[in-house]
Amino acid sequence: MANTSATRALAEDLIARPSVTPQDAGCIDLLAARLAPLGFVNEIIDSGPDNFRVRNLWSKRPAAIQPSARAAPKTIVFAGHTDVVPTGPLEQWTSDPFVPTERDGKLYGRGASDMKTSIAAFVVATEQFLAAHPNAPLNIALLLTSDEEGPALDGTVVVCEALKARGEVLDYCIVGEPTSVDRTGDMIKNGRRGTLSGRLTVKGIQGHIAYPHLARNPIHQLAPALAELVAIEWDRGNEFFPPTSWQVSNIHGGTGASNIIPGQVVVDFNFRFCTESTPESLQQRVEAVLQKHGLDHDLKWTLGGRPFLTTPGTLVQAVQAAIRAETGIETELSTTGGTSDGRFIAQICPQVIELGPPNVSIHKIDEHIALADIEPLTAIYRRVLENLAALASGDGA
Repeated sequence: MANTSATRALAEDLIARPSVTPQDAGCIDLLAARLAPLGFVNEIIDSGPDNFRVRNLWSKRPAAIQPSARAAPKTIVFAGHTDVVPTGPLEQWTSDPFVPTERDGKLYGRGASDMKTSIAAFVVATEQFLAAHPNAPLNIALLLTSDEEGPALDGTVVVCEALKARGEVLDYCIVGEPTSVDRTGDMIKNGRRGTLSGRLTVKGIQGHIAYPHLARNPIHQLAPALAELVAIEWDRGNEFFPPTSWQVSNIHGGTGASNIIPGQVVVDFNFRFCTESTPESLQQRVEAVLQKHGLDHDLKWTLGGRPFLTTPGTLVQAVQAAIRAETGIETELSTTGGTSDGRFIAQICPQVIELGPPNVSIHKIDEHIALADIEPLTAIYRRVLENLAALASGDGA
């Protein structure tokens, strides 16, 4: 495998920058400067209000040679985020979260696994690939944001909208989220469930608890509908996704006094839904239950993201072959876990997967990555580029 000391050095440089959402702390400027000598054209897209300014980077290197007169070169995108979650109590960290530190064969620091090492591996793998294949018939791009861990309103989604508006064609995308379990490459995400949240307010009539005939208890009215919603089979999932899940996260009702019937009850809930359901179908089914039980209610919906799925094909096969060649692992395809920026990219790119290091320590105190996972990650990304370039040249993966 190629020497990846350059990956660790770049990862440490990124970790040392306290880029808590939406701060970028100079990460994107550093990466843009690293990419420019390789022939990448950098486009900085800033977005958001002054008190939450987000920095985004779209950086693309056009293929030096067209694969044929009839076919445009394919575009592979590496996507990720430079922002990190807050550190939590500093006194609970064994070492400063923004001073990359090696201990016991691990590199510690906020962002070590989520996902500054992946970004460093993107860049170094690209450098290695272009040094060996400067005329590869493949467009290579990076899409980076400083707003993924936060509200994600001014990050990747803004870049995707800009690319769509000008007709930019993307063919493949690898998101560097930490997807692995025990070893880098043992699991990749070829899709993610969608997320749909609702806030339901059921209205009653407040009154004295000793005179229930003069009041209307919204909690009592809600209970049968809530039981029915809990019991519904929303769908059965499919080959790639588990069944859609509906979960209540919060219930708020009452004034705090023990002798008052509340005037309303508020329920927060969420669907994690698969491709067998749509936001529209789920909304309609919930509303039908509420109407059936005659509830006086308001319901506000928030669509956090639609599900996406990349079935086994060119990209999945190229990634599987790369992992097998570099690690000997037969990787597992999975759609578990939360959402990622892949949900935005999948709207403009037909093949999106997520591949990164083990996720055991992400968002935790003493976040880290095993040093033994850094070299394979870089090598896998480089090998994917080689496999896709070979296909574009007609040489096979």
